[in-house]
Amino acid sequence: MDFGLTEEQRQIQDEIARFAENEIKPVATEYDTEEKFPREIVEKAAEMGLTGANIPMEYGGAGYDTLTNAIIAEELFAADPGIGLSIQSAAFGADALIGFGSEAQKEEYLEPVATGDAIMGAAISEPDTGSDVSSVSTQARKDGDEWVINGNKMWITNGSVGDYFVVLCETDPDAEGRYNGFSQILIESDRDGFEAEKITGKLGIRASDTAELILNDVRVPEDNLVGTRGAGFLQIMQFFDETRTGVAAQGVGIARGAAERALEYAQDREQFGQSISEFQATQHKLAEMFTEIEAARQLTHKSAWSVDNDADKLTQLASMAKEKASRVAVETADEAVQIHGGAGYVNDFDVERFYRDAKITQIYEGTTEIQKNIIARELLGKGMT
Repeated sequence: MDFGLTEEQRQIQDEIARFAENEIKPVATEYDTEEKFPREIVEKAAEMGLTGANIPMEYGGAGYDTLTNAIIAEELFAADPGIGLSIQSAAFGADALIGFGSEAQKEEYLEPVATGDAIMGAAISEPDTGSDVSSVSTQARKDGDEWVINGNKMWITNGSVGDYFVVLCETDPDAEGRYNGFSQILIESDRDGFEAEKITGKLGIRASDTAELILNDVRVPEDNLVGTRGAGFLQIMQFFDETRTGVAAQGVGIARGAAERALEYAQDREQFGQSISEFQATQHKLAEMFTEIEAARQLTHKSAWSVDNDADKLTQLASMAKEKASRVAVETADEAVQIHGGAGYVNDFDVERFYRDAKITQIYEGTTEIQKNIIARELLGKGMT
């Protein structure tokens, strides 16, 4: 097993770090405070191929592997999680098209995302449906050669700025089996009956757009069905190993961003006639923070390597990486604020924002509790029932 970085990956890492330093860090507080989607920065990122990082080259993307995408995520999130998510989420839902979409769908919907001319989204969660994906109640019924969709989707990234969404719907309510009867359908946001209500007041990642989608007799052509009718739930499950690895990389980035700022502050801040970095208590905090970050990074990179190499026990490893990295993000951000003291409690310093942003990594793409359930299930050899 070799998941060390290639020279090309190191060059990409350096390029993203420069972009983050010049374009993201100077404006991060502004976008967070105003809860504003960073469209201009996303457009600049698209010029670098970042919005299409995981989209195959034949559809205008960069076609990077999972490890390279993890490296990109770490760099972006170490600069600012909200803007980082806005950039990487421009292609949310693309995996469904790449894996199951028709050639016509790939050509029509993937290239505009890769070039920055469109933003995608994936709509799964609902007001009463989170971890239990099989409880989705949004309905899609056939009417001639069209699908008619009704329902609500909640906590949808890019909800009020996206151009089209891959939406999980119940298409066959009488299908046998708990996980059958669901399908993924492409819905454009300019369709009649489509409404998005932006969600404000979030704890963190405020630059990233989040909304509730209200679907009221939205009609789309039958060709907007993604893949096989009734296989939507199983389609989604196939990508969780990759997406959870991506969230693990986000967690590593958040932790690193908070730790680096704490290290810098500790060296600058003086108390009792010396830098607080001279106190053993502070030194131990920093030592533990960076050690945990490195451990989380190695686990994340192993998971990313395993995604691309179809390794055994991948599902267990991906959940381990997400659980570990998200926990390290939360704990490291907490210690970073502690090192800053009172200064870390206001947004004059970035650690206040990182402290708020870190928590989401323990919630989306499967909560911490769900990850532990999966790890235990894999260890015990129990399948999904």
